[in-house]
Amino acid sequence: MPEIKDSNCNLFSQYTIEEKERLYNAISELYSENKRQLFDRLVKNRTRHISVVLEDVFQSHNASAVLRSCDCFGVQDVHVVETRNKYSPNSDVSMGSDKWVDYYKHPNIRQAYDDLRAKGYRIVATLPHENDTMITDLDITRPTALVFGTELTGLTQEAVEYADAYVKIPMYGFTESFNISVCAALSLFCLTEKMRADPAIHWQLSEEDQLTLKLYWSMQVVHDGRQVMQQLENRLFG
Repeated sequence: MPEIKDSNCNLFSQYTIEEKERLYNAISELYSENKRQLFDRLVKNRTRHISVVLEDVFQSHNASAVLRSCDCFGVQDVHVVETRNKYSPNSDVSMGSDKWVDYYKHPNIRQAYDDLRAKGYRIVATLPHENDTMITDLDITRPTALVFGTELTGLTQEAVEYADAYVKIPMYGFTESFNISVCAALSLFCLTEKMRADPAIHWQLSEEDQLTLKLYWSMQVVHDGRQVMQQLENRLFG
């Protein structure tokens, strides 16, 4: 979806779940039944139990490839830190995934960490460290935010110092690192499969959160979606 800002993060917070259902039924009449069935199916696999943080990634195609991987693995939230480098989705790489994944921008890593911790996340930096854990052994019983650094220099010292834990991917070749988008894809595949296989982890969105997400998705497939949604809200709720 478009970047999540204060102006659009709580568009439907004033409505009850029943009112959101009425609104979703109304707007879904404006697109195909196949699209509605797709939304209804895919939203059940969406999660915020695992989130991604990108610190100052300067090549937009890498950040966009990470968004694409998040969409493919059902990870809904991406947090982009723009201390030096600005991010704008590259549609040729993201393949439209920025329409379905929420991404949030932060001016620095400390604010990103503070916001995530306030939501209950454990911050896990992805790099070799004296206290690191293999990706396959990482404890993800708590909501987990994986932090990836910039292409050449990796994570900043601040990002490393204030993380809660550290994780690495095993490598057996001469090259000492993966491309950031490859690292993210491997990490997300491993952890989302582990998450889905653990019945003790309640990783799915609540029924109301699923409905809210489908309302946001609906605005992406309807021409002038936000304006149309406002017209439906006025018609249904005055």
